[in-house]
Amino acid sequence: MTVPAGIKSFFIPGPSGRLEALLNQGNEDAAHAALVCHPHPLYGGTMHNKVVYHAMKALQSFGFPVLRFNFRGAGLSEGEHDKGHGEVDDVRAGLDWLASEYQLPIIFCGFSFGAATGLRVVCDNPRVAGIISLGTPIAVEERVYTYNYLGSCAAPKLFVSGSRDQFSLRANLEKLMAIAPEPKQLVIVEGAGHFFEGHLREMQAAISDWTSRVFHLPAHTPKNMEAS
Repeated sequence: MTVPAGIKSFFIPGPSGRLEALLNQGNEDAAHAALVCHPHPLYGGTMHNKVVYHAMKALQSFGFPVLRFNFRGAGLSEGEHDKGHGEVDDVRAGLDWLASEYQLPIIFCGFSFGAATGLRVVCDNPRVAGIISLGTPIAVEERVYTYNYLGSCAAPKLFVSGSRDQFSLRANLEKLMAIAPEPKQLVIVEGAGHFFEGHLREMQAAISDWTSRVFHLPAHTPKNMEAS
């Protein structure tokens, strides 16, 4: 696989072995670094997922270096899937690598399983300056995700979901939002499902607008983006 210029393909040390990673390199004067986590690996989720890719492009448009990695057992990452338990430590490994490499405040972005897993780590992490949760899963088949810990999550928070997301119903999201303290924002992308099919640009715009406003940065539009 040929890696485009400006992207570094490598491995970061993880608690259960090496984690396959991609780094989209940022500007020398970057104000923040970013970490983007992928959806459930047992259902095909990897760091190459379209939602993850488009979220990365939105954050990279501000000049941030953006790290993606495959959770344990996904892609070339070592270890085995641990039902979200050990994966929490994978997120910590990603944060540790970014903090060591850049010494910058970090913006976390997770999609679906990546959001549910990462939120448990970043809410009380002083290195994390902002949190973006895409397609936050609340009820998936017989499993119900709980987010009571959000009550102590002081960092600015953005939640983005589609109006047709069967795993993240609006009524459930509004209950979740009631737990979380300010500053917070909920964006519902009308007509979008869990994977934002046909609405990736709207998802990107929500990320870009929030990042620009919260961190007082000039607004940017990611280039060369697919519509879906």
